This record gives sequence, structure tokens and C-alpha cells, in this order.
Amino acid sequence: MNHLVIFCHPSTASFNRAIADSVQAVSEALGHDTCCRDLYGIAFNPVLCKRDMDDPAGTVPQDVRQEQEFITWADTLTFVYPVWWAGMPAMLKGYVDRVFCQDFAYSLHGDSVKGLLDGKKVLIFNTTGLPSPFYTSQGMHEAMSLTTNTGIFELCGMEVLHHAFFGSLCAVSDEIRKSYLSEVVSITSRYL
Repeated sequence: MNHLVIFCHPSTASFNRAIADSVQAVSEALGHDTCCRDLYGIAFNPVLCKRDMDDPAGTVPQDVRQEQEFITWADTLTFVYPVWWAGMPAMLKGYVDRVFCQDFAYSLHGDSVKGLLDGKKVLIFNTTGLPSPFYTSQGMHEAMSLTTNTGIFELCGMEVLHHAFFGSLCAVSDEIRKSYLSEVVSITSRYL
């Protein structure tokens, strides 16, 4: 299988990087062709410009085309990113805005939408600063799953296999962080 890991965090020393590294290590150990795209590392431009939307020739910018080629190549995509203000970082949101565009990720037919990325699987690993029980009691995990899993990936025809949240990241002990990484390894092994 071809496995694409999309990592979005400005620090290469972050716990999110440790998650991405763990996912990649499991994937490679299972014999999958694995590629990690570090959105900050490649300095991806997340700003959707008017020219991106108005090009009459339908020319896809080179940076977007390159990411679309990675997505086309992948059978499974794993997204690793922190939750900031109950959503994905602006860098990743801009990546979705630009890369998962009409006529690549979905098409419109009157009042209906057709996903164009059928057959692709998705795993999502998120960290949060606030405790998971707080997010759960407020309905935030459910809301984030709805807007991300359903509103982005499933709309594009992809199947979300698992969406994990790891809470209180700034306050938990190293022992709990290790247990989070063990869970990442277990989930990745189960679904790849």
C-alpha cells in the first residue's frame, strides 16, 4: 500500500512530530511505501488566491499539483496536527482549501456533490491543550469529527477509519505521553 502522512506543526520537536514519526515507523515496518509531507517544512503556501479560483484555463499551480499527485498516489492518508481554537491549524486548512479543490477532490452536479477520491482511507491524530473530557462534554470532539471527517474527507469520497484525540498535551506527564504514542502505534497497526 502507498501511505501518505500529512504532518502540520511548526515545530519539528513537537509531540505531533513524535506522533508522525511513530506512524511512519509502523507503516514502514509493515512494508508500506510511506511518504511524509511536513507542510511547514516544505513551506506550503496555504493562502487560496483569486487567481487559484479564476484561471479560465483551469491551470493548477505547481505546488498544488505536486500535493495532488501525492494524494493520487496514496491509498491511505494519515493527518497529524494539533487542534487550535477547536479546529485545524490555518496551514492545514489552507492546504485543504487549495489542494482538495473542485474537479480534483469532488465535483458538483446540480444540487449534489460527488466525491472523486473514492477508495482512499484516512486516519487522523489530533492533540489538544484542553483535557479530552472537557471537549467531549462540550460536544467539541463530535463537532470536529463532523466538520473534518464528514465535511471534508467523506464528502470527497474517502473513508475515515479512525479519528483520535489526545488531550491536555501541555499538562500531562511523560508517562501519559508514552501511553499516547503506544495508542498511536496500536491504532496505526490496526488500520494499515
